[in-house]
Amino acid sequence: MEGRRTAIIDIGSNSIRLVVYQGPARLPATLFNEKVLAGLGRSLAQTGTIDADAMALAGAALRRFGALIKEMACDEVRTVATAAVRDAANGDELIRLAANLGLSVELLSGAQEAQAAGLGVLSAIPEANGIVGDLGGGSLELIRVANGRGHEQASFPLGVLRLGSLGGKGGMARRVERILADAGWAGVGRGKPLYLVGGSWRSLARVDIHDRGYPLPILHGYAMPANRIELLRRKLPTMDKAQFKAVPHLSGGRVPTLCAAADLLGALLPVLGCSGTIVSAFGLREGLLYDRLSPATAALDPLVVAARDEGQLLGRFPEHGDLLNTWIAPLFDGEPASDARLRHAACLLADTSWRANPEFRVELGIETALHGNWVGIDGRGRAMVAVALAASLGGQPPYAPPIPLLASAEDIATATSWGLAIRLAQRLSGGVAGPLHRTAIRRCHDGIDLTFDNGDLALSGEAVEKRLKALAGALALPARLTQRR
Repeated sequence: MEGRRTAIIDIGSNSIRLVVYQGPARLPATLFNEKVLAGLGRSLAQTGTIDADAMALAGAALRRFGALIKEMACDEVRTVATAAVRDAANGDELIRLAANLGLSVELLSGAQEAQAAGLGVLSAIPEANGIVGDLGGGSLELIRVANGRGHEQASFPLGVLRLGSLGGKGGMARRVERILADAGWAGVGRGKPLYLVGGSWRSLARVDIHDRGYPLPILHGYAMPANRIELLRRKLPTMDKAQFKAVPHLSGGRVPTLCAAADLLGALLPVLGCSGTIVSAFGLREGLLYDRLSPATAALDPLVVAARDEGQLLGRFPEHGDLLNTWIAPLFDGEPASDARLRHAACLLADTSWRANPEFRVELGIETALHGNWVGIDGRGRAMVAVALAASLGGQPPYAPPIPLLASAEDIATATSWGLAIRLAQRLSGGVAGPLHRTAIRRCHDGIDLTFDNGDLALSGEAVEKRLKALAGALALPARLTQRR
């Protein structure tokens, strides 16, 4: 993991959050993450100001965060503020308070906020094509994303702490329709997804995951169709405290905003014309980091970058994963690019379980793929990487849920062949580079050829031939050992 540490303090209308990042520039890991629900925007609709209690909470949070940043020896610190500070008559008071603590606040405009949210989604979902909606306490930012870029954008005073002034569900829907139509946003997302950013919408997704019994309780990439949102709009007002407490990782401070968040979402989808929703774990803060990258670094695959970092951190041989992928790739010529990147990620993670008790390496491989903090991957992809890692470690089907609920039988068979190819390469090479450089494997119309350089046939043997036979069986082809002269 690269040593440089970057801290971002995000002063939002509902929460103030400190996140500290360290790792590869394209996708640094989160070292620390803490929020305080200060509610800076809760009094804006009534008074136009940040109330005294919220200001006091903000001051305490900023003092703590400033002290933590010094203790963590962060190399760079950015403090940004959004709608509440932007719109409040006394917002400059909070900026002065931060300055007295040594924190220089960047006051983002609505357009800058929307752009950062859009870039955050593109950082995690490079192929995103639709509308990004970032719902905060004081505002809603919308930006259209496509072809790796943000396009038209807008900011609306529709944060969850302001929605009460719009009236009930019917009144809200009419007001939202009028506001968006007047701004030229009606139908902009026709047939495309709405990517959800913001704590209230992510919390809404947590409730839906729990209510549906969805087999993979991970927010990023989770899709909520319009009918689920309508169901939640009806169900949320009937839920009691015990039901909310039963939802894993649901913050109690978010519960009061859930009904408003669901109502706004239900009103937005038909106006925008969006086909459904997809949750993004990345948003404004990650967008600020992504915006500083060179074009070449920004173009890197976030899943591959994260898997490579994990492999280098936990594996035995730094070059192992990329070399594995290069060595087995000729077996899978013609594979879709979307699957080839999953195979690459599996290769990069293939050596991360070696320290585990041998009896539990398969379980750890599956756990790493299914529940790792990855982006740029959906449930199907996680299941396929899990199967590949399991097969590389000696696991065999049938696999327990959620794998067969997330991936088809064909997907599982494909991933099994990846894992068996990785298993062969690891046994042949002993995990080091030289043998893989001096051998080659390829798939022909009439079989699989494993070729050795002159004098290297000694690297073969019973264990290697056994694993080659298993791979050949999975691919339904005969296998041959050959020697280059």
